[in-house]
Amino acid sequence: MTTDPNDDWKRWHERRTETVAAPYGPLALVGTHWIEDHPEGRLPDIPGKWVVDGAGVVLAATESDGLALDGRPFAGAVGLGADAEPAARVTLGERRLVVLVREGIWGVRDYDPDAAPRRAFRGIDATPYDPRWSVPGRYTPYEAARTVRVGTADGVERGLGLAGELVFTVAGQERTLQVARRADGRLWAVFADATSGDGSFRFRFLYPAAPDAEGRTTVDFNRAQLPPCAFADHFICPFPPPGNTLGVAIEAGERNLA
Repeated sequence: MTTDPNDDWKRWHERRTETVAAPYGPLALVGTHWIEDHPEGRLPDIPGKWVVDGAGVVLAATESDGLALDGRPFAGAVGLGADAEPAARVTLGERRLVVLVREGIWGVRDYDPDAAPRRAFRGIDATPYDPRWSVPGRYTPYEAARTVRVGTADGVERGLGLAGELVFTVAGQERTLQVARRADGRLWAVFADATSGDGSFRFRFLYPAAPDAEGRTTVDFNRAQLPPCAFADHFICPFPPPGNTLGVAIEAGERNLA
């Protein structure tokens, strides 16, 4: 039984739209608050007192704060580790208060299903499937993982871990992307191209399938994705590392919000 790539892409696009529009998808993020910026432990529009203590966060709250922990009303003090975003142990009504840590800096993200961007969402502008943009690629891991410092969407420079390089030919020329490798084996590239900021968002993400034993995978720009910061200003998406701006117009994949 064969699968039609165009039908596959349509299903992928539908799933992506559903995921983005989900109650706790990226459109629902209304705030990311770094605890070190609030030495008194009082975060904007979030009740309770949040302080960093060793390798985690301690939350102190009273009944009147209206917080819940693991689905039950909470009063007292509790130590918290990083959540598996967008899941959260602490909630405020329908809002989820996600604890996160980046490079040793602890913060809290506020997801609200009633966020204005989620209510206003009309879809993702994506170019229909075109087989020209799905090409073979070969992944070569570095001898040792590397970390490069890159700018991020909130104006802070952070480390981006890179595992190797992905080489492929598109628009008649060989190209290379530096990529990370995810826990499930998939690759992750942060890239820009000649359409970035003029026809598409300023940069995009790509997740090629896990390479085989020979390093072979498929580079399918039809599945280029908008980064989370395209949907909410409170994400800290990394910008493309040096060398990941392609000198070709990648007229494929997700382009902008509809």
